[in-house]
Amino acid sequence: MSLKRVALYLQDAHDLRDGLDIVRYAEQKGFEAVWQAESRLVRDAIVPMAAYAAVTERIKVGSGVINNWTRNIGLLAATLLTLDDLAPDRIICGIGAWWDPLAKNVGIERRKPLKAMRETVEVLRRLLNMERVTFHGEFHNVDEIELDVVHGRREPRNVPIYIGATGPKMMELTGEISDGAVLNYCVPPEYNDRAMEMLESGVKKAGRKMEDLDRPQLIVCSIDQDENKAFDRSRELLTQYLAQQPHIAKASGVAQEVVDEIQSILGWPATHEQIQQAKHLVPDELVARITASGTPEQAQAKVQEYIDHGATCPILYSVGGDVNLLIDTFSPQE
Repeated sequence: MSLKRVALYLQDAHDLRDGLDIVRYAEQKGFEAVWQAESRLVRDAIVPMAAYAAVTERIKVGSGVINNWTRNIGLLAATLLTLDDLAPDRIICGIGAWWDPLAKNVGIERRKPLKAMRETVEVLRRLLNMERVTFHGEFHNVDEIELDVVHGRREPRNVPIYIGATGPKMMELTGEISDGAVLNYCVPPEYNDRAMEMLESGVKKAGRKMEDLDRPQLIVCSIDQDENKAFDRSRELLTQYLAQQPHIAKASGVAQEVVDEIQSILGWPATHEQIQQAKHLVPDELVARITASGTPEQAQAKVQEYIDHGATCPILYSVGGDVNLLIDTFSPQE
């Protein structure tokens, strides 16, 4: 199997300095992009993105995804401008609506998420286009602001905006206003069929075609020559995600009683012991259905299913094990 496009997803499992070596190796092996997570309260995306950009030459660097609530719109635009200064034309802004209960627990009221996202994307795009912006909306209010570049490039910046969408309404909005959709992980490939319908509806509203919209997809990927070891690593991850991220649990199709039982065992944050206690509730059939786990051949076959259902580029999240084996397995150069 040889994919034309493949990307890597990093969260917080690796030491940050080790992550630099991983990204350099992915670039060497022909990977198109690396995406850095920012969801739980663990690792900010911007610092690793800057580090990855600084030690590479070609690979694109994306946020997978930051949220549209916690950074002032002016600061967000300036941050992306700075990253683009470091790695011109290689930065991708992946942005999402975050999730409860985490957002609520840090004091964010996620009301009218569609309107908030629409305003964020509009103002951010105009600022990155080096426009002088006045905008009075419900979520953003700015007067006569612009990216105040005195020293350096004043031309519009090529920083595409991708929305990390899970629900159907956000998916439709993504098709309408964004450069791409970051499709979620821990969902079965057939989840994409409905997602493609909603994206296409949004694309048509904007007078565009589906070919105009990039559709990379996060995919949990656990590879080992021992199939059982690979499955067990993914099982531990799913145990945590199904308990803590209800939007993913809903999209995965897992029975609510299973989610409730896992949640009754796991605290916040979940401990290693709690995950070990609850992981038996996640059967092999579920691991096989919503992740690319197993031998290299099994993982390749599963990733192909997501592409067959509309994804344009897998963003592979290596769960434990040998990340270099994953990179070698999916390298476009192999």
